[in-house]
Formats: sequence, structure tokens, C-alpha cells
Amino acid sequence: MGFGHTVRLMAPQFVKLYVKSNKNDMADAEAICEAVGQSTMRFVPIKHVEQQAIHSLHRLLRQT
Repeated sequence: MGFGHTVRLMAPQFVKLYVKSNKNDMADAEAICEAVGQSTMRFVPIKHVEQQAIHSLHRLLRQT
């Protein structure tokens, strides 16, 4: 985002539907390109550093 790009995150389970062959970098890249072009694709909101810190604390507290 610092370089002026629009960042959108996709959940892996939504992209997995578009993988056509074995898991490798090229197949993953093709699946991402195909998935991002779908009009029904849902994107995951980007978490700020503070939100990530709070979530990691919650995970630590749940494990103990």
C-alpha cells in the first residue's frame, strides 16, 4: 500500500476451487488470477498491526 498499490486479500479456501493441477507456484498463481477476476469473489479485510497483536494475545491466552 505504501507504493500506491491496492491490496486485497483472498481466503485460501476460495482460491483453492480454481486450482486445476498439483500444488505448485505456477498453478497457484493461475488460480489466483482466475479467482480475482470473478465478480463474486469475497475479499478478507486487512488487519492493522494493533489488531494482529490483539489476536495473537487471544491465541496465547486460549492455549494456556
